[in-house]
Amino acid sequence: MNNIKKLLSALLLAGATMAPALAAEVIPMTPAQQRAMGVAVAPLGVSSGLASHRLPGEIVVPVGQERVVSTSQPGLIDALYVAPGQFVNKGQALAHISSPELIGLQRDYLQALTQSRLARNTADRDAELYKDGIIAERRYLAAKSNQEELAVQLLHRRQTLKLAGMGESAIARLESRQEFSSGLTISAPIAGEILESMVTAGQRVDPAMPLLRIGHLNPLWLEIHAPIETLSSVTKGMSVRIPKYEAEGRIIAVIRNINKNDQTMHIRAEITRNSERLSPGQFVEAELIGREGKGAQFTVPRNAVVRNGAESFVFVQTARGFIPQKVSVLSEQADKLIVAGALQRSESVAVSGTVAIKAAWVGSGGE
Repeated sequence: MNNIKKLLSALLLAGATMAPALAAEVIPMTPAQQRAMGVAVAPLGVSSGLASHRLPGEIVVPVGQERVVSTSQPGLIDALYVAPGQFVNKGQALAHISSPELIGLQRDYLQALTQSRLARNTADRDAELYKDGIIAERRYLAAKSNQEELAVQLLHRRQTLKLAGMGESAIARLESRQEFSSGLTISAPIAGEILESMVTAGQRVDPAMPLLRIGHLNPLWLEIHAPIETLSSVTKGMSVRIPKYEAEGRIIAVIRNINKNDQTMHIRAEITRNSERLSPGQFVEAELIGREGKGAQFTVPRNAVVRNGAESFVFVQTARGFIPQKVSVLSEQADKLIVAGALQRSESVAVSGTVAIKAAWVGSGGE
């Protein structure tokens, strides 16, 4: 006890002999003095006011990165080329459907093609006759109108074949060779992973019936439901961490529509780091991390915060000793406090022996 009193006296004397400006900033203390007075330090824990809690969230595929593959024609699935978990490229064959109804669509297209060619020839001939004054203008205009009408009909029939699943090469073969196809090859609309297969080979399907679900899984979204009390401390751009999978990302939306049943707010984060360790539909626990710098929030032990009048301070460790840093206490949780101030994540603060540090500080003009 006598040794500690001597150390405190020495510290007070050192503070009294310092320049006034420096005395207000640095509390000199050697490592030996810190050990003698039981001073211990610990790194700051960055917090958003929520980091001490694990918030539940669900992993989902972002909007625009998922497609449900279906068919526009009824038929029988005679082949499946992919399975859930398999990665596919855009345009890759997924399944083949035998569809007798497709024969009728191809027949209608060939009829429209023949009529359009005939109408075009007639319109060209009547244009020459009208130019030479052999036929009336009315007949020429009627032939031209009929040619335009049948051209539109041909485009409609062609688009119907495309919607049915026929590609340009198959339509070209139909035009040149009158080669009918009795089946459709379903192709991947995007590159991604097969998430779900809703059909099996040998199954009959109807138009618009979902066959497969494809998703591009990087990045992924995390849908979080957080307590309404956190609304004031959560902002877009704040970091999000899923500790169990070492996945990280940032908040991209704070949806200000409160759930009436449990009074929670909806937060959406985009996970960009280690998203391959996560799967859509998975429930995880996440932490929200506040920004560093001015106004940042940190988690510190209760003993790290000291009061000086109506203000609160922590003692930041330096090479020469400690600097008192003013903070605001945002919330108190058992043995921890959430504070905000001009602190950096790389800094360490005193977590024990703060009474001795405060005594040296007050004696050197800190009050």
